Amino acid sequence: MTGFKPTYGRVSRYGLLAFASSLDQIGPIATTTSDVAIALRVISGPDNRDSTSVRDEVPDFHAELTGSLRGVRVGVPRALLAQGVEPGVGTAFDAAITLLQDQGATIVDIALPHSGHAIAVYYLLATAEASSNLARYDGVRYGYRTAQAPDGVARMYERTRGEGFGPEVKRRIMLGTYVLSAGYYDAYYLKAQQVRTLIRNDYADAFDRVDLIALPTSPTAAFKLGERTADPLQMYLADVFTVGVNLAGLPAISVPCGFSDDRLPVGLQLIGRALEETTVLRAADAYERITDWHLQSP
Repeated sequence: MTGFKPTYGRVSRYGLLAFASSLDQIGPIATTTSDVAIALRVISGPDNRDSTSVRDEVPDFHAELTGSLRGVRVGVPRALLAQGVEPGVGTAFDAAITLLQDQGATIVDIALPHSGHAIAVYYLLATAEASSNLARYDGVRYGYRTAQAPDGVARMYERTRGEGFGPEVKRRIMLGTYVLSAGYYDAYYLKAQQVRTLIRNDYADAFDRVDLIALPTSPTAAFKLGERTADPLQMYLADVFTVGVNLAGLPAISVPCGFSDDRLPVGLQLIGRALEETTVLRAADAYERITDWHLQSP
């Protein structure tokens, strides 16, 4: 499957159950990049019910799929890949980069020096915003309400939120409430916002030299459903190559690029400049045309 994450604001968030408002981005998942391009044009565009939606004209993404990579400069942050990437993932990623180069792309070594902090920044900001957004689910105005009839409003809130939220949601609410609390706001939330700016600047500097940035979608191959629920930190670390894109609000696509030694899927991620979804889609489509990974199953 191919998944696309557009520029923040390209697709309206109206109707979305808010998790982290400055990070949430809606995008299509489809079998091919061609299908993604068609769906993306339909759902993109300004919306008066979402003040963060951008007013730029929506291109015909599908019509721009030329199948060519010639002249495209692709940046690879090698230092970011030096640790934590499974051998099978690294092999599939390197093969994908070689294939892009064989098809006319120019490969450029780049640096994203602050991306090592992206996981920490993301989970501080995302949980803080989730804590605020999910506070509205109190059993009175929104969503689930306990079937029991406890004495008092406070007890009803407690039962409703205790029954209605799962363990991971509760964990994130508690962490977010903590980082927003008096005495910790400056040390955690404010500092995370400052590092977020540095991460955005890293991407901006890289795009002065390249048209796209390539990374594995995940440092590991796909893991089994529920395999890491007992170890939330390991589960969060799987996002190390994707959360920076959310923090910077950039468009990115994940396309299949092979399988690990255990025949588990590996993804190639291509990241573009803000509002340059066409460049990302064109490169992903060109890659798909010379491979058939998206048609294979383990």
